[in-house]
Amino acid sequence: MVESVVLQAEMGDLESLATGLNLVWMLTVTFLIFFMHAGFAMLEAGQVRSKNVANQLTKNMLTWAVGILVFVVIGMGIANNVGTILGGGSGSSPLTQFGLDPSVEMAELLFSAVFAMTAATIVSGAVAGRAKLRAYVAYTFLLAAVIYPVVAAMVWYAPGADAPILDSLGFADFAGGMVVHGVGGVAGLTAAWIIGARMDKYGDDGSVNIIPGHSLTFAVLGTLILCFGWFGFNVGTAALVIDTGEFVLGDFAIVGRVAIVTALGMGLGALGASTVSLAMNGKVDTLYVANGMLAGLVGVTGPTDLITPVGAIAIGFLAGAQLPLVFKLVDEKLKIDDVCAVFPVHGTAGMLGLLIYPLWSVEGTVIGGGLVSGGILSIEASAFAPQILGVAAITIWTVVATAAVWGAFKLIGQARVTPDHERDGLDLAEHGVDTYPEFGQPDVAADGGHSSSITRTDGGDPSLRSDGGTTDGSEIELVTAIIRPDRLGAVKQSLAEVGAPSLTVTNVSGRGSQPAKRGQWRGEEYTVDLHQKVKIECAVADIPADEVVDAIADAANTGEPGDGKIFVLPVADAYQVRTGKTGTEAV
Repeated sequence: MVESVVLQAEMGDLESLATGLNLVWMLTVTFLIFFMHAGFAMLEAGQVRSKNVANQLTKNMLTWAVGILVFVVIGMGIANNVGTILGGGSGSSPLTQFGLDPSVEMAELLFSAVFAMTAATIVSGAVAGRAKLRAYVAYTFLLAAVIYPVVAAMVWYAPGADAPILDSLGFADFAGGMVVHGVGGVAGLTAAWIIGARMDKYGDDGSVNIIPGHSLTFAVLGTLILCFGWFGFNVGTAALVIDTGEFVLGDFAIVGRVAIVTALGMGLGALGASTVSLAMNGKVDTLYVANGMLAGLVGVTGPTDLITPVGAIAIGFLAGAQLPLVFKLVDEKLKIDDVCAVFPVHGTAGMLGLLIYPLWSVEGTVIGGGLVSGGILSIEASAFAPQILGVAAITIWTVVATAAVWGAFKLIGQARVTPDHERDGLDLAEHGVDTYPEFGQPDVAADGGHSSSITRTDGGDPSLRSDGGTTDGSEIELVTAIIRPDRLGAVKQSLAEVGAPSLTVTNVSGRGSQPAKRGQWRGEEYTVDLHQKVKIECAVADIPADEVVDAIADAANTGEPGDGKIFVLPVADAYQVRTGKTGTEAV
């Protein structure tokens, strides 16, 4: 009797320990997945114009703020109830389906929510730069409440039923290659199609105008943050460390393989995109490399527990390689303005991985599986049919539901901002803020100014006087020079040496004899024919204008086209604000 009580106590301690380990693991990976929102925010902000950055950041924050409430209060219940109905089960409470400790059940709810929010935030990148904030938030509400939960119900949730309907048919999606990323990518493409392209994206003749984002740095930083969080996304789906019923390793037993598959998919996605970019454009496009890493990750996410490392290499490479091709198709042929390439990154990459994974399945019915898992070299056709059916069902539901929502917004004139607001930028129009209040303002180096080492050519005092010194009765002339920005310091030094008066410096852009440059954004070239220059203006009265011209010309000359020009204009009059002096005395 005593031994039985002791044994029961020991079993109770083991169950508590197992529950604690499961809880810590689940929450750790949940926090990693949440951190991916920082990556999405940076990635999308980097790919939009500077005038739309605050809007993109706000949408990412509101995705979580609105989505977490809606999914917990409405979405999870719908997912369970729909799953029960479709699966033919008797139903149960959303928080009793796991048969675990209540604390773990709550953690499981949060774990489910971060997956839902990932699907929601993907859409914001597709409609960037023109969607009304209220329309996007409303869509996020409906996606978290209904659209995503119905998809999750078909694959993951069916309390009281033997299995969710697509799962019962053999469809496999371990970590959300289609349930999460496919939904986000397809929804983003559909929303972008309904809402229309950004202003000036397409010419009247159908030509495509490249609209570069404002920061590759942000885009790459966001990509690497997403890659880090993705280990929580894929590895974390193996969320049961210990099976408390048998006290053996649960899904945790496959974590090692899932981790290496994730890492390989990430790397090979970048290589696949790089290879195609090089073949298409003769250059390895930085943004394609970044997007390719994510496409490779999406490709292996769905079957991450079912494929060998060889499969991860193949699927990751193919998912990255399809990215530039699909983006070009969407952008140039379909004329859909998918700003952040969410469809080729999340949509087609997720579909691809789930459709072809049986070729490298760990279950042995594979090509190449024998190299790693000892499987036979054959293809079982029945493994592909459920995948095709599942991908098709999820795609159709997502397109129909998303088109209905954004179509309704468009019908009542609430889908996108006005042309004036779009032209001014959504930061000001939607939020009343300027993300870069000093962006584009003069940013000149404080070199070439006052120095005791300066020797004036006329032997005069090297100190510059703010009023230009005393007048000798000459007329006022304005010397205006357009020069290379990197020559500003030398020009200021040269002007100081001839005792020139104070000057005004402005950052400008323009074109003259300097040839146009070719820029590249996501593999597509565009013309840069307005070059960054600095405009210097000197009003002179007591110093001959030709000396100022010579000083500027000598210091600004590099011998190459684009050195600039100098203009000398007569000034009718001048007025000094502080003293009230006029004419040459004011200069």
